[in-house]
Amino acid sequence: MPTIRREEPEDAEAIARVHVSGWQAGYAGIMPDEVLGRLNPVAWAQRRRALGTADPEHPFTTLLAEVDGALAGFTTFGPYRNNQDRGDLDPAYGEVVALYVAPAHWGDGTAPALFAAAHDGLREHGWSEYRVWVLADNHRARRFYQRAGLSPDGEESTYPVPLSGGRPPIGLVELRYTGRLDG
Repeated sequence: MPTIRREEPEDAEAIARVHVSGWQAGYAGIMPDEVLGRLNPVAWAQRRRALGTADPEHPFTTLLAEVDGALAGFTTFGPYRNNQDRGDLDPAYGEVVALYVAPAHWGDGTAPALFAAAHDGLREHGWSEYRVWVLADNHRARRFYQRAGLSPDGEESTYPVPLSGGRPPIGLVELRYTGRLDG
């Protein structure tokens, strides 16, 4: 069973490595190879630092799962982002913004442990309902959330994926899943 703890500023690089490897493995065949191939953990770590995600006053909380002292995965949760905009928060609902596990830890209990910790954190903040956005073609994640008791609520969004060479972005369909915290 992994150890769960809150993000610290010095975790940015390790989180970025897990985030990038999770995208590359989890979104293979969903996102274009050129997009997955150019992901840069150094840039993602810098973005985390710039956003101040480890700051206790940040509106979102990131929890880490460690196995044998190494980062195995992370989850981020907080108030619901209207239109997935971190600047437009709806405090009436909670949201699991991210849940990524290093591919070497897929199936070992890390993801359910992180999800349970996020669920507890959302409940502690007083939310009774929460939401998660999932790429429609990410069947592995959709099965995970359905097993966890969430279900699609009919809302859809388009996630724009930028392409190189001045080409217009492609849009990937996302589905919103909803769950209860009071039952």
